[in-house]
Amino acid sequence: MSQIVSSGTSPHLRADPARRRYDDVRQLIAGPENPTPLVRLNRVAPPGDCELFVKLEWYNPFGSIKDRPAYYMLQEMARRGGLDGRQLVEPTSGNTGIALAAIAALMGKKITVTIPDGVPEEKITMLRMLGAEVWPTPDDLCPVDHPKDGAIALALSFVQGEATKDQYTMPYQYENPDNVKAHYENTGPEIWNQTDGRVGCFYAGFGTCGTLTGVGRFLKERNPNVKIVAVEPHKGHRLPGMKNLAESKTPGILDRSVIDDVVRIEDDDAYAMTKRLFREEGLIVGPTTGAIVHVAAHDAGRLPGPAVAISPDGGFKYTSYFTALLGEEGLAQA
Repeated sequence: MSQIVSSGTSPHLRADPARRRYDDVRQLIAGPENPTPLVRLNRVAPPGDCELFVKLEWYNPFGSIKDRPAYYMLQEMARRGGLDGRQLVEPTSGNTGIALAAIAALMGKKITVTIPDGVPEEKITMLRMLGAEVWPTPDDLCPVDHPKDGAIALALSFVQGEATKDQYTMPYQYENPDNVKAHYENTGPEIWNQTDGRVGCFYAGFGTCGTLTGVGRFLKERNPNVKIVAVEPHKGHRLPGMKNLAESKTPGILDRSVIDDVVRIEDDDAYAMTKRLFREEGLIVGPTTGAIVHVAAHDAGRLPGPAVAISPDGGFKYTSYFTALLGEEGLAQA
């Protein structure tokens, strides 16, 4: 991750990563010199010599893997002058919006986010706490051939409409190559270094597809035999941040040539694994992590080298979902 210029800190207390002292919270965003943790799964993985690791992206300062591309996209837009005199707008299921809103606040920029149906209330609250203007968006705003893209259609109307196009600019994470670059230059090298170049398989979900494309390209360049597996939810799923590409437009940044396999996941399996990760591994993760780990755990041990599954975010932004998941069990334990 490129270094951020000091923001006026006293010369007597300069940034010192060795002491965990920084000039700006953005310096906490992960990079090869400051990677997010890689933690071995010892109970949900198959027995034997299986090496299954989960990469905890919620250690980023704004709580998810989306901190990486949000920083890259805004840094590049600022460098080109694309932010001058304009407000930001972005379609998001929450995590990218939270990261963009936090960084925008540090830059003194206003941001509007459009969010699809089903986003947890916790994420909406966090966005508003960061000063974002939030537009919940029904799915029926979008074309019939892409019935889950209403938030994207609304955000595009801000930057394409005659009355607003000169007021707004959009990072557009689904089409922005800096999304891929963030993972090619950071997440991929981190995984390679943390596994001593032995990684045999990498798992991530279909979303914006920046992680799959960026990490996939990097790892394939180092070892063409590394297997890249994409995890895709079923239609009508309730896994925020993931996309079924039959009901959503395929992101322009997706490079299918780096993907070796696509595995579909049911909501029940994803949430069951999420609960197991809480109770058996002590990992407070979001449901997308459960989806990805469910697939990885079924593969693990059959492939050479360590397997790495991305944990995109933590579980604190999904407590309303988990309350419903627990149901009578939760009430009995209250």
